[in-house]
Amino acid sequence: MQSKKKRIVVGLSGGVDSAISAYLLKEQGHEVVGLFMRNWDSLLNNELNNPTDYICPQEQDYADAQKVAQELGIELYRKDFVKEYWDYVFKHFIDEFKASRTPNPDIFCNKYIKFSAFLDYALKELNADYIAMGHYAQVRFDESTKEYQLLKGSDVNKDQSYFLSQLNQDQLKYTIFPIGQLTKPEVRDIAKKLNLAVATKKDSTGICFIGERNFKDFLTNYIPAKPGKTVDIKTKEVIGDHYGVYYYTIGQRKGLNLSGFKNPYFVVDKDVAANILYVANENENGWLMHNNCEVNQINWIAKDKPTNLNCFAKFRYRQPDIPVRITFVSDDEIKVETLKSVRAITLGQEAVFYLNDVCLGSGTITKVY
Repeated sequence: MQSKKKRIVVGLSGGVDSAISAYLLKEQGHEVVGLFMRNWDSLLNNELNNPTDYICPQEQDYADAQKVAQELGIELYRKDFVKEYWDYVFKHFIDEFKASRTPNPDIFCNKYIKFSAFLDYALKELNADYIAMGHYAQVRFDESTKEYQLLKGSDVNKDQSYFLSQLNQDQLKYTIFPIGQLTKPEVRDIAKKLNLAVATKKDSTGICFIGERNFKDFLTNYIPAKPGKTVDIKTKEVIGDHYGVYYYTIGQRKGLNLSGFKNPYFVVDKDVAANILYVANENENGWLMHNNCEVNQINWIAKDKPTNLNCFAKFRYRQPDIPVRITFVSDDEIKVETLKSVRAITLGQEAVFYLNDVCLGSGTITKVY
């Protein structure tokens, strides 16, 4: 970003990270405005059986965003992307669960909502030069390649490059992450010194823009329960019942409705056609260890893809970097060989690739072996 004054639209979520992002940009002398996006409607989406007296968490966040805007002296806009979120994020989320895969909606929310629908609106309707978000990540322009790079955030405990791995050159070109070089405690300290209302507000958790829910109960609104048998994969014995294989993920240990066993069980496989949930005793860890996987729906951030490459991968958020060898089978398919066995690589999740602190891109895991 050039040093001269720019008009920057900040995604003001009502949290402390976006608040400090707006503050830092304003301190740098830029013209800063906030934009609050509303992406979920519990009533419209038939989520609530008893809507009386329900207070939408997003409305509470909007009230906090209004407080922040007032405290910082910036203008705040509001825009609904409910339809876009349903069409491009949530429908895919449900379809993947119906196929017995485990998707990551935060990644697609970033790809299609925050850095697409939001970006388009900010550029075209609010005359923005850039947008800014409160993610712990960084953007760098590489003079040698004349391309933008996505880098990990300086705070290794909060780095969110994993969730941004589906962004492309055009999106990174207009994006700023003001807190990417800060740690979470540093962000909190700034907010406390400013006496912002959100200085000690709890970080948001749960599904992107939907928030914390009882996950199984939430899914039953969209995928009806289909009880079946839980089977020990080693002995082939039926040891319990499940609510529906869609509701469980590989490696899951809690909420299996199994009790009275000396050692806990965890999910190792699902047979959708037969409606069987396969589990293994925790002493049978080998059922979850994998060395290879296939990945498609590839987003490679650099323009040129390598034929093959030794790099690192994360198969879930906050997982340590795992050394891998990747081979491009086609522009949209990668074979991944891990240099050590990895536990619970899960269909539908993202494999995100790195070279040192640079995020190279990602794709969806389609086969594990």
